[in-house]
Amino acid sequence: MEKPKVYWTKEITAESLIKIYEALGVTLKGKVGVKVSTGEKGSKGYLKADLIGPLVKKLNGTILECNTAYPGKRNNAKDHLKVAEEHGFTSFAEVDIMDAKGDFKIPVHNGKHLKYDLIGENFKNYDSIINLAHGKGHAMGGFGANLKNQSIGIASRKGKAYIHSCGKTESPTLCWVSKHDQIDFIESMAEAAKAVSDYIKENNKQIVYITVANALSVDCDCDAHQGDPVMNDIGIFASLDPVANDQAFIDAIWINTDPGKEELKKRIDRQLGREILPYAESIGLGSTNYEFIEI
Repeated sequence: MEKPKVYWTKEITAESLIKIYEALGVTLKGKVGVKVSTGEKGSKGYLKADLIGPLVKKLNGTILECNTAYPGKRNNAKDHLKVAEEHGFTSFAEVDIMDAKGDFKIPVHNGKHLKYDLIGENFKNYDSIINLAHGKGHAMGGFGANLKNQSIGIASRKGKAYIHSCGKTESPTLCWVSKHDQIDFIESMAEAAKAVSDYIKENNKQIVYITVANALSVDCDCDAHQGDPVMNDIGIFASLDPVANDQAFIDAIWINTDPGKEELKKRIDRQLGREILPYAESIGLGSTNYEFIEI
């Protein structure tokens, strides 16, 4: 079986982002949605307008987001749109808070933890998706890249609560006191990401995966008190396989010569972050073996 290709460029510019997207060789059809994290108010690592704006405009894309389950400035559509505007996203595209008017269930096939996934209602409106992730650490998941952006990111507010509680509750209040093992949460994220992938295939939609590995903090862009970067920028990864793309991002951290990587590795492994990769592979979401192509 042919290994999925992962393209990589060290250069992190608007031009190189367009170039690596074009290397994928895919022509996105219809209405294009670009799933990014707009970043919690107070965070600083989110992908900036001058970097991603030209690609989004070239594809006439719409920025896609869903409300957060945690209390903050993005747990309702009105405040979320305000933060998106403050962070520059409305300067180059429309921003669609996909669960502003509700959500819908999609099936999780053969899940150990989740019976279904709840995603933003407006996700139905898009024919093609760019899963455009910012690679960084994460307090709960260990790291965030394409798999997290596809699971937690596309889930509605209630869907996020359902994933965080490993299928026990849809309540954004009760999910934080739900008892479960950390590995159950990591596997629940993989199951939700697979559900979205299945939905895309079953409805003849398209998706491509890009991760920008810059501003590498141990904290996520959802953290209002996000720490400063702990290591050098790595580059941009792109693939048609989300598991391969996340694996390549993790591999690049592990082989890096910057001593600051140790802090990020510690965060990732404390939360069992790397365990999402073999589990996602075991449920058929993608491959941890890949062909690495530098452009």
